[in-house]
Amino acid sequence: MLIFAGLGNPGPKYAGNRHNIGFMALDAIHRRHAFSPWSKKFKAEIAEGDLAGERVLLLKPQTFMNLSGKSVGEAMRFYKVPVGSVVAIYDELDLVPGKARLKTGGGHGGHNGIKSMDAHCGRDYRRLRLGIGHPGAKEQVERHVLGDFAKADRIWLDPLLEALADNADMLVKGEDSQLMNKLALATGSPPPAEPAQKAKPAGQSHIRAARNHAQPRILPTTGPMADMLKKMFGNKDE
Repeated sequence: MLIFAGLGNPGPKYAGNRHNIGFMALDAIHRRHAFSPWSKKFKAEIAEGDLAGERVLLLKPQTFMNLSGKSVGEAMRFYKVPVGSVVAIYDELDLVPGKARLKTGGGHGGHNGIKSMDAHCGRDYRRLRLGIGHPGAKEQVERHVLGDFAKADRIWLDPLLEALADNADMLVKGEDSQLMNKLALATGSPPPAEPAQKAKPAGQSHIRAARNHAQPRILPTTGPMADMLKKMFGNKDE
């Protein structure tokens, strides 16, 4: 079994918040695929279904964001699910709206839900970060994440969630780069760049290379050759 844990805060007051994009993602997957109705267990709303031939548990902790890990950890222990089979889906301030990134392990980046996940589940779970953008000033962050998505945000938010739901089987199969490309295409974002490779210097002939590395010539200062050079070019000390 795999666990897809969408992070957010429970209740209608928070339903449209940017901080609840993890809940929204699971709702989109639930609508698109044959999952059981939502029920309550592990201090969460859960639903079970199959994706790509694997059993998947959708889990939305109802503990409030700061205690998300308690709920996910309880489900992990019940089903004996290893940490590598958990995918956390959550909001990311440091990604522009509509961008997505997926990796295994890493830091919490100040996200309280991820701090809780790290504490209760271990750190080597997969992390699907969905960009909500940064308000620009630290003192505005809380208001931003606990504010609702604007109508203008639906231009990228709806295609992002629909593309994630359409391609949720890629999360199961570990096709991470393919999934990122699908989400980027859906939102019009550039796909994640491949690691840059250092350009090799242009080839040089062995003669030119030898010239480039040749030691500077030391001119004679005494003797017949020195006298001749002085006559031709003069004494530079004069």
